[in-house]
Amino acid sequence: MQAVEVLCRTATTDDVETLFQLIQGYAEKGVMLPRSREVLAHLIDTFVVAEIGKEVVGCGALTKLGDNLVEIRSLGITDGYKSLGIGSKLVIKLLEQAKEQGITKVMALTYAVPFFERNGFKVVEKEIFPEKVWRDCVNCPKQHACDEIAVLIELD
Repeated sequence: MQAVEVLCRTATTDDVETLFQLIQGYAEKGVMLPRSREVLAHLIDTFVVAEIGKEVVGCGALTKLGDNLVEIRSLGITDGYKSLGIGSKLVIKLLEQAKEQGITKVMALTYAVPFFERNGFKVVEKEIFPEKVWRDCVNCPKQHACDEIAVLIELD
């Protein structure tokens, strides 16, 4: 397979519609929480996007949960661009941002455990993140039957 040039950059308001469509596709499959265009516009500075040429083909966000804890969320790749290493490039960019902010713990709730393990994360118990449980899980339709797996990486 031919290598593709992928640029990871901070998202801008011009990316809101693309982010909405990408996240909505995952939300319709029940593997990601939906985000409205308004919420995406409000949180745009927390998102990074992956571009090939001028086309946005992936996204992810970093959300602060505590003084030393952030969550990777809304991590997704457009169909047709999966398995090209784009997700890992987005994770690297998000981990760099966490380091720049002085954050040493990065978590995610995921169905893609092998992907996160390849990127240095370890499976942990969800209950060690009360910040996440009280902030987001209380509003999730799967709150009492959560089947996502918690993963964590500790940065130097």
